[in-house]
Amino acid sequence: MSREAAVKPSPLMIRIASGAVILLVSLAAILSGRWGVNILAILLTGAMLWEFRGLSDRMGARAPSWLLYPLGFYIAFSGTYLKVVPLELVLSIALIGGLMAFLFIPGRREGLGRWAMGTAGALYIGLPMNFYLLLYVSGRHGLAWVVFVILAAVLTDVAALLVGSRIGRTPFFQRISPKKTVEGAIAGVVGAVLVMILGSLITLELPLQHALAIGILVGVGAEVGDLVESQMKRIAEVKDTSNLIPGHGGVLDRFDSILFPAILVYYYATLGGLLQ
Repeated sequence: MSREAAVKPSPLMIRIASGAVILLVSLAAILSGRWGVNILAILLTGAMLWEFRGLSDRMGARAPSWLLYPLGFYIAFSGTYLKVVPLELVLSIALIGGLMAFLFIPGRREGLGRWAMGTAGALYIGLPMNFYLLLYVSGRHGLAWVVFVILAAVLTDVAALLVGSRIGRTPFFQRISPKKTVEGAIAGVVGAVLVMILGSLITLELPLQHALAIGILVGVGAEVGDLVESQMKRIAEVKDTSNLIPGHGGVLDRFDSILFPAILVYYYATLGGLLQ
């Protein structure tokens, strides 16, 4: 064995190291205050929109940049910094102006599909980011809400992988993701519930029934988000959305399970009067 081969890090070590860096940087940005949160939101939104554009091209209808990026960023900040601009106005412009543009630009025959893909991508990426920001600015525990929702979603992934790989026997959405199992999915939801109970005991001060319900919502939302992105990659016939993160693939590959939980948690907490 050559000296270079002996010191070359394994794929697993690269994956663990880059994952730890991402987690630490993200938590540092969140804990640093509003500016850190905003910068993190801008970077993540931009990276995921860029990856979605490439993915959409492989799925058969490339999302137009002039629609995807402005609409995606607007939606991401529509509930906080851009709420002075009416959502109905922006969506109306995206509807009428977006479809009108394809009457004049080349490729108008594919225009409807490209418009739909651009709008879908903006919603897919922008809405979850919007709800994370809404959670962050809601009440005195806004920071804790964001941190524990993200940690619960991450633990859903980890628990599902560990349990599924060791004792998983029953296929779960096998045609989309062959390695997923029912046992792993159940373990993932249990992991999310435990995180939310811990968060409630530490700072959120939620009644047990609400901690249980939110944990279930996060776990289910995380697994659905993971399956949705896996389905997109299967349609596009790609393994990863990009190679931005060593050992992991793209930003969207790592944050797919974190997207949907924020929406579910925000509405549950708002309707239950928990964001005080």
